[in-house]
Amino acid sequence: MWRELASEFPDVELQDPAAPDVLAAVEEQLGQQLPGSLREFLTETDGIEADYGTEVVWSAEKIMEENQSFRRNAEFRDLYMSFEALLFFGDNGAGDQFAFVRTPPRDDIFVWDHETDSRTWVASSLESYLRSALASGGEDWYR
Repeated sequence: MWRELASEFPDVELQDPAAPDVLAAVEEQLGQQLPGSLREFLTETDGIEADYGTEVVWSAEKIMEENQSFRRNAEFRDLYMSFEALLFFGDNGAGDQFAFVRTPPRDDIFVWDHETDSRTWVASSLESYLRSALASGGEDWYR
């Protein structure tokens, strides 16, 4: 399904699927299950890039690394609200990050604005998010 969706957009780069053991390691390290749609996506392609290399959805390993970094960074705790409720999975290439809400789990996608620390709803599902992000070529479609 996800590769088919991506094929609707020119200049999109897909990766090989994420290995099941990598997905299990990500879930173990983050102490949570990946949202079902994101897990399904990663089993078809381990990330997707739009125009200009914008990582619309990160690889499984980058999802793990970025979330651990955001949750453990002492400076971030002083600058921003807690990131514990979010599961980041992609960005706009200019600092804003996209996330699922993990507490309570939701299918909705939010954007975290790195300049204001705001968290704003942008899509009702991963599919809706991808369609919007890929149609815009990674531009700030969510503003």
